[in-house]
Amino acid sequence: MITLRSLLAPAGAALAVALAAAPAHAEVSAETAFTFNTFSFLIHGAMVFFMAVGFAMLEAGLVRGKNVASICLKNTALYATASIAFYLVGYNLMYVDVSGWIGSFALLYNPSGAETALLGADEATPEMVSEVVGNGYSVMSDWFFQVVFVATAASVVSGTVAERMKVWPFIAFVFVLGAVIYPIQGSWTWGGGWLTEMGFSDFAGSTIVHSVGGWAALAGAIMVGARKGKYGADGRVNPLPGSNLSLATLGMFILWFGWFGFNGGSQLALGSALDATAMSIVYANTFLAACAGIVTAMAMTQILYKKIDLTMVLNGALAGLVAITANPTLENLFLAMVVGAIGAILAVLAVPMLDKLKIDDVVGAISVHLVAGIWGTLAVGIFGGGDIVAQVIGIVAVGAFTLAVSFVLWGILKATVGLRVSDEEEMDGMDKHELGLEAYPEFGTSSQAGR
Repeated sequence: MITLRSLLAPAGAALAVALAAAPAHAEVSAETAFTFNTFSFLIHGAMVFFMAVGFAMLEAGLVRGKNVASICLKNTALYATASIAFYLVGYNLMYVDVSGWIGSFALLYNPSGAETALLGADEATPEMVSEVVGNGYSVMSDWFFQVVFVATAASVVSGTVAERMKVWPFIAFVFVLGAVIYPIQGSWTWGGGWLTEMGFSDFAGSTIVHSVGGWAALAGAIMVGARKGKYGADGRVNPLPGSNLSLATLGMFILWFGWFGFNGGSQLALGSALDATAMSIVYANTFLAACAGIVTAMAMTQILYKKIDLTMVLNGALAGLVAITANPTLENLFLAMVVGAIGAILAVLAVPMLDKLKIDDVVGAISVHLVAGIWGTLAVGIFGGGDIVAQVIGIVAVGAFTLAVSFVLWGILKATVGLRVSDEEEMDGMDKHELGLEAYPEFGTSSQAGR
């Protein structure tokens, strides 16, 4: 009987012989490496972009029903706003002609002259192809991969200040975050600036992306104040349950999936066996850190509250992911679990600490992205062979810059257009007053319900 396996067997044997006869260090061509590197940027960038869905669903599930449409709008608008700002000026500030502290103030970032010449040529010459391929990857593939990171930092802020901050001041802040705040501090490391020269290391952005979002969110939460009814006069913390925990759970899993693009793509190349091997380790560490965060958060909440808290477990997974982001290249995968577990412990402990300070963080983003981000960056110096002094300096420098500029910007917005909706609007819900609609009208209490 002739089977597909019997037909393919001779071809498989011939391939095995050919591979055995190949040079031990055979390399792909420069154009092939260019293609794989570009593909890696594009596909991993698309995966990071999909995290926007995760943030939107997580936050929609953790806010109250009367604010679901508003938080969905903010997550949609912030991605567009931050991305436009990064295109207009942010990328140049972060990566072009970085002098140590800041890059170029040139406007716009477009394909290179070599690429446009290749695209416009009637017949491409070997010299034209060689000039493009020599860059190692398509210029705009790198821009695309970088722009989804700045939008992720902005996404951290929206959940923290949800349910009481006006839409337009929030969007104005996001624009400045994408155009100036994120790029300037990013140039210090990923742009080859002074922190890189000092030895600071942050593989995929525990500090550069997540802690920056966390510092901005912390300043925003302090400036806008807590939601009405969150804290009692006697110091009591009143729970304000979210609208849909199944939606929040879906959001966490989407974020987890997108994180493989976040960390895996930060290998920045896929044109060699070395890069493919390193990327595989990054994927595995990213996965295990989240797993450790989940189990740790379950145990922590059982011990502390005598019940397992689902919202804490979701944030435990994210804290594990944030923590490992600074160094997902660990060759001992057990250490990745340790990093993720400690990140979850710190996030679980940070939530009640912030409540004691009356800092109202609706979704726990400060605990997850700032606290676990700081830990993950420190862990590079503990487990990853980095310089612990340089790590501390980097954390402090980025934190001080982001927090100071954020306070100034939030303060300007508060003094001019105001940050907070009125008491009536907050009571009724932002959906009704700022959007004129409800996310769940059939379950609402408005005059339209039941008609």
